[in-house]
Amino acid sequence: MSCCLVEFCRVQELKTVREFLFSGQQTSTLGTDFSQTEKELSWEDADWGSWEKDETKEDVKPEEESEKQSAPWLYDCVVSLSPCSDLLVIARKHKAVFLSAKWRTDEVGRDEMTLAVSWSGTLSTEDMERVTSAICIPLASQKRSSTGRPDWTCIVVGFSTGYVRFYTESGVLLLAQLLNEDSVLRLKCRTYEIPRHPGVTEQHEELSILYPTSLVTIDGFSLFQSLRACRNQVARAAAAGNDMVQPPPLAYKKWGLQDMNAIVDHSSVGIMTLCVFDQMRNASVLGGFHAAVKGSPPAMCQYITVGGGPFTGFYYAIEGSSQPLLSHVALAVASKLTSALFSAASGWLGWKHKHKHEEDPAQKQKPKVEPATPLAVRFGLPDSRRHGESICLSPCNTLAGVTDDFGRVTLLDVGRGIAIRMWKGYRDAQLGWVQVCEGRGEREKATSPSLPRRHAQFLVIYAPRRGILEVWGTQQGPRVGAFTVGKHCRLLYTGYRLMGVNSVTSQGWQLHTQQLCLLDPATGALRTVTVPFHLALSDKKSERAKDMHLLKRFNALLRSRGMEPDILESEAQSVLLEIKHPAIKKQALESLLSNKKAPVSCLINITRALLDSLKKQDPEAVDEILLQLCSSQLRLLQMYTDIMALHSAKPPPRGQDTDPTLTQTACSGIDDDLARVGPVLQRYTELLSRPSVSFAQDPEGQFPVQSFLSQLEAEGGSLRVVRGQNTDWTQLGSFLFWGCLCGQSPPQKVCDMLQDTGISPQDLLALLLNVWLDREKEVLQNPQAVWHLHSLIAALSAMTGAVEDSWDLQCVSPWWQQVRTACVQSESAGAALLVALVSHRAAKNSITSLAEKKFQSDWEAVSLELEQWAVCVRQLEDLLALHTLLCLPGPRGTPGGALARCSVKALLESGTGGVADSVAKWVFRQDLKPALLKGILETRGAAEPRENPSEGEKNPEGASFQKAGELLVPVCQRFPVSLSPDILFAHCCWEYVVQWNKDPEEGRYLSWAVEHLKLIANPHIQLGISIMMWNTFIVNRFSAAAFLMEKVGKAPKDRLCRRDVGMGDGAMTSFLGSCTQLLQTLVEADAGIEEVPPPELCVEEVWMGAEGPASIAELALEQRSVHYPLVQHNCLLASLLHAAMAFGIRVKPLSLFDSKGRTAFFRDLTSIQLLPSGDMDPSFVSLRQEFLLKVLTAWVKTQVEGADPPPLCPGPPDNSWASLCLDLAPLLQVNPDVLRRHLVCQLYSHGLDLRAEEVALEVEDKDVLGSQLLVLTGQRLSYSLLHTQTRPGMELLARLPPTLCTWLKAMDPSELSCPSVSLSLTSRMVSRVIEILPENHAQYTLALHLLEAVDALGPEA
Repeated sequence: MSCCLVEFCRVQELKTVREFLFSGQQTSTLGTDFSQTEKELSWEDADWGSWEKDETKEDVKPEEESEKQSAPWLYDCVVSLSPCSDLLVIARKHKAVFLSAKWRTDEVGRDEMTLAVSWSGTLSTEDMERVTSAICIPLASQKRSSTGRPDWTCIVVGFSTGYVRFYTESGVLLLAQLLNEDSVLRLKCRTYEIPRHPGVTEQHEELSILYPTSLVTIDGFSLFQSLRACRNQVARAAAAGNDMVQPPPLAYKKWGLQDMNAIVDHSSVGIMTLCVFDQMRNASVLGGFHAAVKGSPPAMCQYITVGGGPFTGFYYAIEGSSQPLLSHVALAVASKLTSALFSAASGWLGWKHKHKHEEDPAQKQKPKVEPATPLAVRFGLPDSRRHGESICLSPCNTLAGVTDDFGRVTLLDVGRGIAIRMWKGYRDAQLGWVQVCEGRGEREKATSPSLPRRHAQFLVIYAPRRGILEVWGTQQGPRVGAFTVGKHCRLLYTGYRLMGVNSVTSQGWQLHTQQLCLLDPATGALRTVTVPFHLALSDKKSERAKDMHLLKRFNALLRSRGMEPDILESEAQSVLLEIKHPAIKKQALESLLSNKKAPVSCLINITRALLDSLKKQDPEAVDEILLQLCSSQLRLLQMYTDIMALHSAKPPPRGQDTDPTLTQTACSGIDDDLARVGPVLQRYTELLSRPSVSFAQDPEGQFPVQSFLSQLEAEGGSLRVVRGQNTDWTQLGSFLFWGCLCGQSPPQKVCDMLQDTGISPQDLLALLLNVWLDREKEVLQNPQAVWHLHSLIAALSAMTGAVEDSWDLQCVSPWWQQVRTACVQSESAGAALLVALVSHRAAKNSITSLAEKKFQSDWEAVSLELEQWAVCVRQLEDLLALHTLLCLPGPRGTPGGALARCSVKALLESGTGGVADSVAKWVFRQDLKPALLKGILETRGAAEPRENPSEGEKNPEGASFQKAGELLVPVCQRFPVSLSPDILFAHCCWEYVVQWNKDPEEGRYLSWAVEHLKLIANPHIQLGISIMMWNTFIVNRFSAAAFLMEKVGKAPKDRLCRRDVGMGDGAMTSFLGSCTQLLQTLVEADAGIEEVPPPELCVEEVWMGAEGPASIAELALEQRSVHYPLVQHNCLLASLLHAAMAFGIRVKPLSLFDSKGRTAFFRDLTSIQLLPSGDMDPSFVSLRQEFLLKVLTAWVKTQVEGADPPPLCPGPPDNSWASLCLDLAPLLQVNPDVLRRHLVCQLYSHGLDLRAEEVALEVEDKDVLGSQLLVLTGQRLSYSLLHTQTRPGMELLARLPPTLCTWLKAMDPSELSCPSVSLSLTSRMVSRVIEILPENHAQYTLALHLLEAVDALGPEA
């Protein structure tokens, strides 16, 4: 641990800032050329110390050196950084730029802070005014939730005119006051700090402003309150659109500094009190022998100034000697009102406002400047040739660093007023301080822990001429750090923290602020110096510092490349043994053990050497923690090498390492179990081992010793496995047991060796199960792995502490319960089943042998343990069948994500519907049509689907159906209750509607959901699912579609549909059709619930422990019954909307209903609503009839054009729109006969005579139909005679009766959609009209003449 320069932030857009501040000037003219300086001084001291020569320094790369500007442009600017490092101010002349903190993610993914431009503009308000000083003061938040955090930051700017202005982070002026007519030289701030000792005087907050001949101080508490009030007033004025009320002036103290020729900088030390001796000494020196001395020393404020004549001046202002000064504005107000402050604050807080056009005559003239109170210098450091340039006060107010024009840095003792140290060769130096607090564990044991923690102060000197940054210990300490930096940087030291904090609010909060920062204008980097506390305690021969250097050297050795292992071992061992402090030695040992390049032999030898050296020392002086660490790590390393040697040995012959009697006893049972589950397991293995994309892994690679050490801990004489990530456990388990599972290592020897290490059998069993279950693919592909697993489990079970000796047959063994828990929690169904089968046989053999010892009987032992194993094995067999089904890949291009794997525990926790839900997701992923799924479920009770290879080859869909059926039928047979047809159809319906809700553009999902709903046989479940679908997914989009069509008055465009309904116009048409079918299904289900009792839902016996959310079927049965007329009412609207959307008819659908009907729409279907009753208003009936007629006309057009009409619901084409309109007519109180006659006329008009004759048979009013058809016949004949202009036609027209000829000429054939029709159809149509019309009809004679004309025209044509 040594000094380091750490980058914590980066300034963005520095080039933009520079161009803005120096607009109109050349870069080459900025600042002063530092190339003309004197010869650079070397900072390599001769007495730096031989063992510190390798101290790391930050070198500047050559390519970065070329990018630096030729002149230090930043030196011509006023720069100030907030102590919270969240705001940077750069100003020059009358311009300023504010940069605020922002967080971003770099290329590596780490979050880093940057400073970006948040405001830029002009700050000056008067001519020839320029910025001379600036300071950023963060104000503490007053909220309890953010105590100790900054609320906002105030920027205080001093100008050459003497004005001091206060701004917000966004450049809004809060307050401005003229305190002196000279230029502001320097602004400094002092904030509250918690006293470290009871005798230290508590310092108050203060803002000090230095002028050439005077010093102004403003109390921090009053400034804090004024700035908060000003900011609130500005916010209220901006919100109300009014002008800001002029705030009252600030209270301040103004001192006229005398007896110095020139002052350039200052520091306000704060309140101090002299001791009695110093008081009496000063009184005798100043007043002589008879001087009077007060009883208590007076409190004084100490100020230190630097400049010339004298070089440094010390001023003391006795508290209470000068009253705070107010400007003439406050005095004028005070003469008129009782309280000056109350009057000013009343207008300031909004009680009194001026008109924005009203001008105050007093504001036009320059404010009056109050005179300063003279303050003589008490003493100083006279040096006529030396002129001070800057002064920097230490954080504890005891020391101060001063720079001068001779290139010296002087360290002052503030209390005694003397110079105690001086550095030379630092021309134009910049100073800062770093205060470091002692760590909790750094105090020696002999020191009393009750004493307060110590603080160390380090002086930081930046020498721009040499481009170095040095850190020095005070008061007479050595240089503890040096860094090579740029020559144009700025060292920013604040010396204060948050304003607005007191002794009460500062308790318990820790605010991290940067004490000083180095700003590099070339790269924009902000870096801070971190110094360890121990560097203040020692000199060059300190053992701790030397140990830290040895630790750095040790780490460098470990990082070195290309070094031989023997050389690395010898050098690392010598360095490690040379370290004295136990804590540092422990840190070095941990670094060694975590190094991945060091070989295991090197780790063992170094650790053993360290342990031997500790044992040779005095037992009382040896650190116990380090000794235990060495012994435990050496023990683990030896265990690692033993296991590696055991695995690398020659594999034993088969059967040599196992008990033949035990193997023969267990083989018979395991063979039977494997034969029973073999077909399903083989199919599962085939599906699981299909090609897939996965990350490259090397499971056979050597397990790193570092991972091995990190996962094992020594506790006394035993080892404990550290529970980490699942991947880490798998690696550790593979290292211990994979060789045994593959037959390469003897299981018994491995288990004996592991037992000797002290690892508990439970941890070993957990590791074995973890690796077996995690590497399922490899396990299933190795048939012999089951027998090796049996040997390992048997060997682990025989260990001491595995199976309790006092185990009762009627109790559950914790050992076997651990196996069952791992199996039921695993998603690897095949591997878990094999573990369960092997463990079941092992437990059964153990129980049988135990029963024989106790009872000595031939009866088979029955225990609770075996019952639990039977249930577990049955559950895992069911899970394997389900996983085999879920592993079937879906057709290419079908929706669905990754395979849904689950465990027995997950199925039990998913409730009674967990199995059906998993199968429903599989059905969706397979894209099975409802009809195909129905066909598969019909074969569940019969034999398995017959194989027909030829059919599968010809029809790919049939092949996929056959493969799905082969897997789904066994699952349904294993879950006869959970996968009953109604339950499965209900879950499939819900799955499809959920998927449709995710992607409404896929109307097929919703239509298939309705098809699944129709396949549910039980009306109770069907009704409940319908209500849940309607309320959850449908009604909101349905109402949005209705209101949209009502608004536009026609079928809306695609853009409007997507905006209001969330789907395109095509998907919306399908959606409305599905809504109609859903409501019709709901109506049918509601009518059938009285005939069928509600079903009783249950699950299989082995799955009776399912606990979790209610299934879809259970929720469906909990739904209330619906109000039948209300459902029919909504179904009617859905049909109208679907028709209007399908044929693009202009209509306002909600306007077809009265107020009662419109109000009842979209209500809860289970509620009782007031619906229309009785005869409807004729105007509504007329609109409804007109709409239905338009639907029929549009449908007939689709029949003529040859295109398929829009189906009533997605699926096979359904040409029943005419039947639908006729069915809706009674519900809409429209005469159906009018619709039939219109349909007949439209069919004849479009030339569909045969279909028209079929519909005409159902017309009741034949007379009106005959008259309408007679007109159509005349239009056809008029087209044939008058518009074709044929010679036979003209001759026939001349022979026609005059009445008929006149009537034909009055006909308009353009009204016919298809006027060109064969004469035979026209003749048949006329004959049909004569049959319809009675003989006494007025147009009967005309019909006969038409028939004669058609017959006469037929032969001639």
